Amino acid sequence: MIKTALFDLDGTLLNRDESVKAFVARQYERLQNQVGHIPKETYINRFIELDQRGYVWKDKVYQQLVEEFCIVDLTSEELLQDYKNEFRHHCVPFAHLTSMLVELKSMGILLGIISNGYGQFQMDNIKALGIEPYFDVILVSEWEGLKKPDPQLFKRAAERLNVLAEQCVFVGDHPDNDVKAARNVGMKGIWKKDVQWSHVEADFIIEDLAEIPFIIAGSA
Repeated sequence: MIKTALFDLDGTLLNRDESVKAFVARQYERLQNQVGHIPKETYINRFIELDQRGYVWKDKVYQQLVEEFCIVDLTSEELLQDYKNEFRHHCVPFAHLTSMLVELKSMGILLGIISNGYGQFQMDNIKALGIEPYFDVILVSEWEGLKKPDPQLFKRAAERLNVLAEQCVFVGDHPDNDVKAARNVGMKGIWKKDVQWSHVEADFIIEDLAEIPFIIAGSA
């Protein structure tokens, strides 16, 4: 019987691609005096390319942007701080996020997040989405000293909720870091479809978060 639903954050609950686009466009506008010599679309597209969907931390991204575009009135450290301060204001949720969490809570399901990334930054984004109160446990790799796909991170989440791994589903967009890693410790893996991958081995495959309560109800 499924007692717990655990989630990845970026690309699963947070529509990171749309959030990044919104943030970078607004950053360019706010810092027009310092980066206005770069065409707006060029700045946005290069940031997105260097970012590699969040797998490159922004210190490296901004160092490269400063060098490539000869930005002289802002340092990469200042641009990074702007990212840390402002990204939260551009967080875009995937459709049906809150209603899905409300429904799972009404079913008595325990909820958790396991996210790679920097602790306070990820917490700021979770709070910006307005979903923190729904979760019984939140594990962020920086604070835990482990990162996905380390099996101990998944086991730790189950232990904190006092459930067995076999009583958990894990929902994520990454085939290895999320789905495979969760299945390796005995959890059911739900893959939230992402155009970057195909033919992912998972217990369930979804396109919309609204499908999750039906899957869990059917697994009872």
